[in-house]
Amino acid sequence: MGTPAKRATLTPVPGSICDVLPAVAALFDVPDAVDRLGLAEQVGDVDRVLVVLVDGLGWHLLPRLAGDAPLLASVLAGAGRLGQLECTFPSTTPTSLVSLGTGAQPGEHGILGFTLNIPGTDRVLTHILWRDDPPYPEWQPLPTWFERLRAAGVDARAVLPAAFIGSGLTDAAYRGAQLLALHPNGDHAAQLTEVLRAGPGVVYGYTADLDNAAHAFGVGSPQWHQAAAGIDALLTRLVEALPRNAALLVTADHGGLNVAPDARVDLDLDPRLGAGVRVVAGEARVRYLHTQPGAAADVQAAWTEAAAGWAHVYSREQAVASGMFGPVNPAHLARIGDVVVVCTGDAAVLATAHEPAEMARLIGFHGGRTDVEMAIPLIVLPA
Repeated sequence: MGTPAKRATLTPVPGSICDVLPAVAALFDVPDAVDRLGLAEQVGDVDRVLVVLVDGLGWHLLPRLAGDAPLLASVLAGAGRLGQLECTFPSTTPTSLVSLGTGAQPGEHGILGFTLNIPGTDRVLTHILWRDDPPYPEWQPLPTWFERLRAAGVDARAVLPAAFIGSGLTDAAYRGAQLLALHPNGDHAAQLTEVLRAGPGVVYGYTADLDNAAHAFGVGSPQWHQAAAGIDALLTRLVEALPRNAALLVTADHGGLNVAPDARVDLDLDPRLGAGVRVVAGEARVRYLHTQPGAAADVQAAWTEAAAGWAHVYSREQAVASGMFGPVNPAHLARIGDVVVVCTGDAAVLATAHEPAEMARLIGFHGGRTDVEMAIPLIVLPA
């Protein structure tokens, strides 16, 4: 394996994805909602807010896509308000969506990665495929801000791809919202606008086109730029249709980077790295290794030697003590691997015997703690 270039870890910035919905809720005087982002000063007197999460729209990717995105280019030039936030760790979609929805750190809500071992079993839960098992409120017990909004008498609606409706991840992140299905050939902008105009409250929308292109074709690919143009067209239509008493907020769940073929290691092809490992979870940029009884120290030592220069290797206790997950509910501890491998360079850890083959074919990745993965924008566009 080649030695990947290192990337600096994120310098702390004021505000995170956890602060977005509490700030929105504070506009509607929801109890216990705190506006840590100064949102009230930015949007003025509004009675409805549209929040759009663009999957994969990292802060450091904005300049790269601006040539295909006139609206976002104008934001970079000073239109509207542009602020930098950070997502939660791991920098992966299920974790970030639930941190957005609950306003809580991953250690508190328990969605600690793209995939997780179900404690007491050898099963691995892939959150984007999660249906009824484990039960939703047991796996993610915290209330969401959509529930809090509705309890305060504020309408909370979420326009989501039809395939998301009824899933465990949707319940974990958006529990309490009125869910409205966006069908594959539906007009996303028109539907969001119609829901926003229907009455006061909070409307949430989501699009994965940019992230899908990054994974399949790479950040900077023609397909990625084409997806960026489509996202910009969607946002432009939303801005043009905003009622005068509304504001549009655009944020993201993570950034991303490309990983070259020679910067990948397959733990299932290296006997040193597979020895003593019982269950593999997480994803390519952050691996949770659940070990055979008594093997944790040996597994950590083997990985520490093999990953020198391109990953940090922690015991579970070290990872929790670092604070990377925020405060960790003791009930969630066993979901974290006995050994945690976090890529620090442009590297990826494949697990071809444990995961679908398409995972090894991805070009763009995220999940780690580097600045390019963790930094996300908050764009505020009043009517």
